Amino acid sequence: MSDLAQRTVLVTGGTGSFGSTMVKYLLDRDVRQVRVLSRDELKQDDMRRQINDPRVAFYLGDVRDRASVDRATRDADFVFHAAALKQVPSCEFFPLEAVQTNILGSANVIESSHANGVQRVVCLGTDKAVYPVNAMGNSKALMEKTAQAFARNNPNSETVVSTVRYGNVLCSRGSVVPLFVEQLRAGRRLTITDPAMTRFLMSLEEAVDLVDHAFRVSKPGDLFIRKAPASTIETLAQAVASILGLEPEVDVIGTRHGEKLYETLATREELARSVDQGDYFRVPIDSRDLNYGQYFEEGDSVVESADDYHSHNTTRLSVDEVIEQLTALPAFQRLLQ
Repeated sequence: MSDLAQRTVLVTGGTGSFGSTMVKYLLDRDVRQVRVLSRDELKQDDMRRQINDPRVAFYLGDVRDRASVDRATRDADFVFHAAALKQVPSCEFFPLEAVQTNILGSANVIESSHANGVQRVVCLGTDKAVYPVNAMGNSKALMEKTAQAFARNNPNSETVVSTVRYGNVLCSRGSVVPLFVEQLRAGRRLTITDPAMTRFLMSLEEAVDLVDHAFRVSKPGDLFIRKAPASTIETLAQAVASILGLEPEVDVIGTRHGEKLYETLATREELARSVDQGDYFRVPIDSRDLNYGQYFEEGDSVVESADDYHSHNTTRLSVDEVIEQLTALPAFQRLLQ
């Protein structure tokens, strides 16, 4: 990412698991300044002390507040938008909070970036936005639509807005692997929602690579999807317990509010118009206008013969393969310290 050299970059939600990883990644790329916009002053203070780099500037604010986003994007070259409410159950109980942050907050980031002449904005999404059955997924689906609508409605904008979509990030804050480690070390029974439930698995570093790819090659409105293997929740629990040298006792507690048996990263309609880029799918924006002439009569046979790309039909990892993936992660090694 040589384009980052001596540039000013904003990371919204920069104190979160992805955001803090992205900040460190950017500092290794000779940026002029990395701005961190978040609303948690304690996490900002902790991060300031940990990183201790004068190139990091902390902006206290909230993506819900357009004025604070305007301040953070002023004179910025690029924006990585990671701020979001991500917990499925909490968004089920407080759906309007998800609307305020994930949809309206994202609109603020995009519009502020456009007004301040930001060159590129990459918005982070989730597999839960595909066929969403929960408030979090619905709000992230509308974040994608908001980004795509901006690109469609502002073809002459100097700001290139794209989105990325990926599955569960191993060892991220609030995810299941740290919970399993905590339960096992405390001698408690592991709580598993559904042993047959599958989820895509990827590392924070792979998430950064996806965002890097979108940043470098995206055109307005593009969606980039990271291909990933998956495992069942039972396999993941067995892998964590095996690493700790323990034989787990398990309580099956049932699915939580708004959870699905498996997650989908790409619909068959998206795959039918996607470009396979090796580790990624690029899904270009549907640029048809409101006349909707294309395929009105004859349909699209490519779509009809395709299938979705989901965690039940992707590569399925064994216990040993999950162990190999986990032990290679610096974030997992830190959990064991």
